[in-house]
Amino acid sequence: MKPTEGYTRNSFRNNGERGNPSPKIGCVIMASGLSVRFGKNKLFAELEGKTFLERILDTTEGIFARRVVVTRSEEAAEVCQKKGVEVIFHSFPNRNDTVRLGTAFMEGMDGVLFCPCDQPLLRRESLLRLLDAFQEGDILRLAYGEKKGMPVLFDHAYFAELQSLPEKKGGSYLMEKYGERVKAIQATEEYELFDIDTPMDLENLQAYCAKEQEEKGGELP
Repeated sequence: MKPTEGYTRNSFRNNGERGNPSPKIGCVIMASGLSVRFGKNKLFAELEGKTFLERILDTTEGIFARRVVVTRSEEAAEVCQKKGVEVIFHSFPNRNDTVRLGTAFMEGMDGVLFCPCDQPLLRRESLLRLLDAFQEGDILRLAYGEKKGMPVLFDHAYFAELQSLPEKKGGSYLMEKYGERVKAIQATEEYELFDIDTPMDLENLQAYCAKEQEEKGGELP
């Protein structure tokens, strides 16, 4: 498969269980990382029998006006195609490229949420909290207590700047620039913000899940 700028597959549009949301919020699933510290493509690392990619696709299904996965992985693009999720498949090198391509795909949306793939325990309830809290001009980010993290939701007023970020910069560049406009929205659970960069991170998260299951019973999301 040859990567091309703006290349998408399928014409899937899902207005979801919430009906046609107002305002209309799109979701960019960021799946372009090189996983250098992890040692292999962490999109296909597994937690409780599901890959990270499968988990985020399930978590984001049905709650956004538009959804797209931005990736350099042909294998990831194939998985998304089978699930009916649109893909921008590219070979650009930097984080700002992923943000630029994803934002351009959200033309006509009132806001865009950038969602990572390496927070495998992210919950739908927390995404809905972000959507419910959204107001014009906002930059909203998920947090737990004082700990700030992702996903991050930007109002459409920032779309032009998101598409012209400095090389190698991501959305954090605008969060620093407009710090007074950034609002923290609390996640339902602390573990949702745990991001996986190394195999040790995954081992620690697996141990955490096992402990939580033992103490509370049942399965984590």
